Amino acid sequence: MTLTPETTLGTLLDNPQAKAVLDQYLPGVSSHPMIAMVKGMTLANLIAMPQAAQFGLTKEKAEQILAEINERL
Repeated sequence: MTLTPETTLGTLLDNPQAKAVLDQYLPGVSSHPMIAMVKGMTLANLIAMPQAAQFGLTKEKAEQILAEINERL
């Protein structure tokens, strides 16, 4: 299965390898107190939110994250 920007954050967090990559690129994101509120959102949706930049999530970084996750799966 190839993960894309249309993959939900919840799907990524449910996969241990994907979760590890997310935490590597965005330290602490998987344990953030507000993470439950955005689990149903896709990466594309999250990138479009101005708040994503506060966590360092840009389109480029999301592409890097997905590329590394897809290599590991």
